[in-house]
This record gives sequence, C-alpha cells and structure tokens, in this order.
Amino acid sequence: MDFGLFYFADEARAGTDPYRLLLEGARFADTHGFSAVWTPERHFHEFGGRYPNPAVTAAAIAAVTRNVAIRAGSVVAPLHHPARIAEEWAVVDNLSGGRAGISFAPGWHAVDFALRPENYADRRQVTADTIDTVRRLWRQESVELADGTGEAVKIRTHPAPIQPELPTWLTSSGSPETFRQAGELGVGILTHLLGQSLDDLAGKVADYRARFAAGHGGTGHVVLMLHTFIGEDRARVREIVHGPFTDYLRSSIGLVLKAAQELMPGLDAESMDPEDLEFLLEVSFDRYFDTGGLFGTVEDGLSVLESLERVGVDEIGCLIDFVPDTDLVLDGLRHLDRLKRAWESR
Repeated sequence: MDFGLFYFADEARAGTDPYRLLLEGARFADTHGFSAVWTPERHFHEFGGRYPNPAVTAAAIAAVTRNVAIRAGSVVAPLHHPARIAEEWAVVDNLSGGRAGISFAPGWHAVDFALRPENYADRRQVTADTIDTVRRLWRQESVELADGTGEAVKIRTHPAPIQPELPTWLTSSGSPETFRQAGELGVGILTHLLGQSLDDLAGKVADYRARFAAGHGGTGHVVLMLHTFIGEDRARVREIVHGPFTDYLRSSIGLVLKAAQELMPGLDAESMDPEDLEFLLEVSFDRYFDTGGLFGTVEDGLSVLESLERVGVDEIGCLIDFVPDTDLVLDGLRHLDRLKRAWESR
C-alpha cells in the first residue's frame, strides 16, 4: 500500500502563509518515499478555497520536488474545456519530468457551475466525454472542434507531455455508479469514507475491479483519502484533532447525516435541535477517529491499514491540512513516515 499526501484545507484556517504546509509537506513527501501529492479543485467557498486550480498548485510542487507524483485530487471536468486541461497538465508533466496525474470529478455543488451552467444537468456524461478527449489529446492525437466561426477544425495541443499516457482516476463521494464507470473507463478510483462504511467500500471496490478486468485487464487502482494525524500518544492526538475534525464534519453535515441515517432513519439537519446536532457530530467524531481516519499512534495506524488492505485499497491519500497549526502538522509527518516504514517492513 502506497502513502500520498492530500490537501483540502479550510481557507479560514490558512494563517499568514497558506501555502507553506503545501510546499514543505511536498518536500517531505519527495525525500521520504511517499507516492504522490494531491491537490483539489474548489470554488466559491472558504473550505478548500485556496485550491481553485490544481494545475497551478501542481506547477508549484513540481518546482520544489524531484520524485513524488503530482496529482489533481479533482479536476471538475464539466467546468473546463478539455483542450485547456490537456495543455495545463502537459506543462506540469514537463516541469516535473513526467510525474503528473489527474483524478476527474463531475462536480456536485451547483454554485460551482456558475463557471459553466450549461453543463450542470448532464455533468456525468460531460465528464466521460472530457476524459476521453483529454486522453486522446495527451497522446498527441488530433481532435475535431468548432472554431470561432463554427467551422470544424482539427487541433493538437502543445506542449507534448512526457508520459505517453495520462495517469487517470475518477473522484467519487461513494456513488456505486462512479465506481462502475471508473472500471468501465479503465481508470483508477479516488474516494473517501465520509458517508460510506468499510463494508460498503469493499463491495464497490470488488465491482470496480471486476469491470476493470473485464474491459481492460488488470485490477485498476484504488486510492482512499483519509484524514491523518499520527503521534506518539493516542490521547494527545485525539486532543489535537478533535476540534478541527469536528469542524470538518460540521462543514460536511450532509454526508454525516447520510452515514447516520443507517442507524437513525429520517434525520434532517434543518429540523434537528442544536444539541442533538452536536451530539451527532460527537458520535461521528468517535466513529471516524476509531475507524474512518488514520489517527493515533503507529500501532493504531497499522491496525487501520490492515483493515484497508483487506478491502482492497492500493494507496492512502493522507489528508493532513485540516489541523490549523502548520508546525504541529509538519512535525507529525515524521510519525507518519514511521508508520509508512513500519508497514513496508512487515
């Protein structure tokens, strides 16, 4: 199982140097054998708002690293012209010496589609079409598009990338349809545990791998994003992450309720008493701290990783920037590296 770093921070907690953790964390990942650094695409919201264009952050990472793969945790395909995606990421591929990769997403925030409102209704099909076009352009094939007069023209994008094929994933919040689509397209899958259990994930991974093998051979690639903080003392780690991770759950209350409805059908955030909502968040925190994140000591982490290996996860995207203290997070990376090395030496 590989270990990457994943970024998706709250802009309100960015501090005076919002990209310091991104760059210093990337340098650490690069020199300690981590697989990848992932940054997302997020618009019009302070949560994740420092990452409106992952190609820009990827170019910055390329300039300060030499080994680690540089990937978009999401490019919201329906918001962009496919030729523009191919151009930008070919630049990243050249700057990095052939380390670029993209996880595409159909998008789900309607407000984001203020950029391309015409694509919202049919966003899943637009995503599939965009992936196909980007991959063809990446191979330096000519693609027919309409020019400014409406005439059909053949275009080929520049610069040519270094990698002959673009490493590609689909980002999923847990929809079985997205897992199936990724398998049928022959691309990887990037997902998380907010709103789905390990048992749910295991079934979706099995379906994904079966469809991948049937259409393309091989087994595909499953990346799981996990909120991560490893330290020397479990109680101290719990104290550090409790507030920031509870805030994260509060910001994602829709997915929290989706998970909780298995036990309490009919839950509705709009009608919940504030005390009941806080109770639900506390229960959710306990669940995710124990089984839905990579929290605690190295020994705790090894137990979680064993569970994920049984599910079929190939890579962990360690989401590290939800804790606002940059120095604390950077110091914690050495413990995460201890966990990685312990896992590799089993």
